[in-house]
Amino acid sequence: MPNPAKFEAVDAIKESVANCHIAIATSFIGINAEQATELRKRLREQGVQLKVFKNTLTKRALEGLELSDATEFLEGPTAWAFSEDPVAPAKVLKEYSKEVPHVEMRGGILEGRLVDKGQLDALASLPPRDALLAQVVGTIAMPLRNFVSVVSAPTRNLVTVLDQIRKQKEEQAAA
Repeated sequence: MPNPAKFEAVDAIKESVANCHIAIATSFIGINAEQATELRKRLREQGVQLKVFKNTLTKRALEGLELSDATEFLEGPTAWAFSEDPVAPAKVLKEYSKEVPHVEMRGGILEGRLVDKGQLDALASLPPRDALLAQVVGTIAMPLRNFVSVVSAPTRNLVTVLDQIRKQKEEQAAA
């Protein structure tokens, strides 16, 4: 007879996957409690939740969400990092894996699509969100700056010419 707690756990997994922009499956075999606590702390600082579920329940949840291909990431103990920011968990996990090689991203689900380890590494190499927004604003503002410069050039040139004429007349009057 099915256990109601398992149904609730499957529903909780479905909700976690459905209500985030990215879910990253991570291997963490071989890390101690102190390292796990440090990883959770770093992820939490970036607004990322790290959860561990039973693989059988996770398979059921992923199949229920029509993401059964993501079950390939479920080999051995698997922790899932859930976040609204698609870059933050990938960055933290990649940086932490340099310090603790036992932590490794296997793959994930980004906006309902599967992403592999290579794509997650590419995400981790992106600049922070604020820097990307600044680049976009700079790109939009550049044509406006150029336009203002072009429009003000004739006026600026006229003022320069008039100033030179004034100086020339002052020199002629002094001579």
